Amino acid sequence: TKGKCFCFAVLPCRSVLTVACEQTEVLLFDPISSKHIKTLSEAHEDCVNNIRFLDNRLFATCSDDTTIALWDLRKLNTKVCTLHGHTSWVKNIEYDTNTRLLVTSGFDGNVIIWDTNRCTEDGCPHKKFFHTRFLMRMRLTPDCSKMLISTSSGYLLILHDLDLNKSLEVGSYPILRARRTTSSSDITSSSSSGPRAVGSPCHQNDSGPLSEKQMSRSSQREGGSPRNSLEVLTPEVPGERDRGNCITSLQLHPKGWATLLRCSSNTDDQEWTCVYEFQEGAPVRPVSPRCSLRLTHCIEEANVGRGYIKELCFSPDGRMISSPHGFGIRLLGFDAHCSELVDCLPKEAGPLKEIRSLYSHNDVVLTTKFSPTHCQIASGCLSGRVSLYQPKF
Repeated sequence: TKGKCFCFAVLPCRSVLTVACEQTEVLLFDPISSKHIKTLSEAHEDCVNNIRFLDNRLFATCSDDTTIALWDLRKLNTKVCTLHGHTSWVKNIEYDTNTRLLVTSGFDGNVIIWDTNRCTEDGCPHKKFFHTRFLMRMRLTPDCSKMLISTSSGYLLILHDLDLNKSLEVGSYPILRARRTTSSSDITSSSSSGPRAVGSPCHQNDSGPLSEKQMSRSSQREGGSPRNSLEVLTPEVPGERDRGNCITSLQLHPKGWATLLRCSSNTDDQEWTCVYEFQEGAPVRPVSPRCSLRLTHCIEEANVGRGYIKELCFSPDGRMISSPHGFGIRLLGFDAHCSELVDCLPKEAGPLKEIRSLYSHNDVVLTTKFSPTHCQIASGCLSGRVSLYQPKF
């Protein structure tokens, strides 16, 4: 391929592997035969960042050209439509299959909802759902009950009891106290360092989604969470207790049990893969800080390819993690037997177990993805090469 490989998406029933590339391209492969099917050479006017299948034929792509495009596998010569609404690089696409709402996020700090039920050639009706500074990644849990947002300044935001039909404006949602309580000035005005912060919405004004009044009001909360209640966390990262960190990659366990983060220090000299278990319910005591996540497993990563985001992933059953590691990938488990996470939760955070390492690239690996239906893994590197791995029986 030309340029860097940024992302993969696999369509289960049609066995199509799509590859997002740096130089405006989207590539389509048959992952079983490794045959190249088609190249969308000018899918966008800038780097293609993410791909998401919506159903058996439709998929969406997003780009640094600030747009999202919808495509139909049956007619790839033209886009179904182009969606305009973001003002900076668009990095993430999520989809709620129940409501058929497309959810995107970008470096303009906005999360935007698109109603694909009412799409035309001119686009889809859309609305701004949420805004925060230094937004890096956004994900929905498998049941779409929560939205997680990571930032380049080290915060993880969780919207509980999610209602995508309700836009969130300043002061319209309650804030739940976080385990490591933060001040509003940290969230709305803190700057992130390191090359990954380039393109983050640091140019915005200082009025962010959180206020000191709202934060103080959160300490008086008791009981459960109302719709779209916001929790602000600074996840514990090994070795980073006294230093800031950047959450560069964010993934969700396929059964919704945990979240997977790739974190790096602000000085970019350390990287970690961390697993956090979801803990449901209100605080034990009203005065206790709420914390929906607990660090269960972690491992230090090779500090190779500084400044580039490495996208990692869970296996379809959630028992393994595939993580870019230098010029290859590592397969990691919660224990040496690849047990379920719920069967090997430690009292204190423990190390992820390296099951196997696979090296076939001559450059830094940036992304990896399991096939949802076949015993197969794909990886893509900085120079644009795509590798497919499958076990020999």
